[in-house]
Amino acid sequence: MKKTLIVLGVWILAIVLIATLVVSMGFSFPEALLIGVLFLPGALAARFFLPKISFEPRKAGIRDSVFVLLAILVSETALIVLANLYILRLRKIFLFEYDDYSPTLFNPVFIAGVLTLLILVDWALKRYLEKSFPAAREPIRFISDRKPVSLLPEEIRYIESNDKEVMVYATEGRRFRNKTGISQWESILGDGFVRIHRSYLVNRAAITSVGPDSLTASGQTLPISRKYRNTLASTD
Repeated sequence: MKKTLIVLGVWILAIVLIATLVVSMGFSFPEALLIGVLFLPGALAARFFLPKISFEPRKAGIRDSVFVLLAILVSETALIVLANLYILRLRKIFLFEYDDYSPTLFNPVFIAGVLTLLILVDWALKRYLEKSFPAAREPIRFISDRKPVSLLPEEIRYIESNDKEVMVYATEGRRFRNKTGISQWESILGDGFVRIHRSYLVNRAAITSVGPDSLTASGQTLPISRKYRNTLASTD
């Protein structure tokens, strides 16, 4: 219950702050609240779609991220334009008179800035809730060789990427083949796992020793690339 109240409180505060900003552009507060609420679909779309993007290869990940963000920006701009038309219609019906509003609201740069702030708020809120309200880990469900597999995160020892597929190495010597990219696995598994190489994602609990260029996990020696060496050192 407390967790739900915190989430609702943060998002209500965010909407009110956006509405306060919009009021300064010539809208009434009820109109501004409507516009503030319309920013939420874009933030939620970013939360849903961006973690699903794989950066293997990196160029494809960057390209897909740009496409997703542009689609969100275009959709948000369309929503705000439609809301403005609705507001103008209501003003005519009820003979409301307000000062002319600023065109800044319809500026894509302004809309992108508000969305970016909401995405950062959502990210910070998620991290805070994960630390303050730790929950039981849910099983990870995926398909391997056309068969459904369900594993607890702690059962996964490490993941190895091989071109267009990955191998999931689990306890008791089990191995599973899967098509999900390693970057997506990194997002799914979260802070309990650490990336040590473009091809390896390792369960922190499985690491038994760390050297300058490799580590041992579940009896296997895995390479540490220069790119991820500092990341591994900073999270020890």
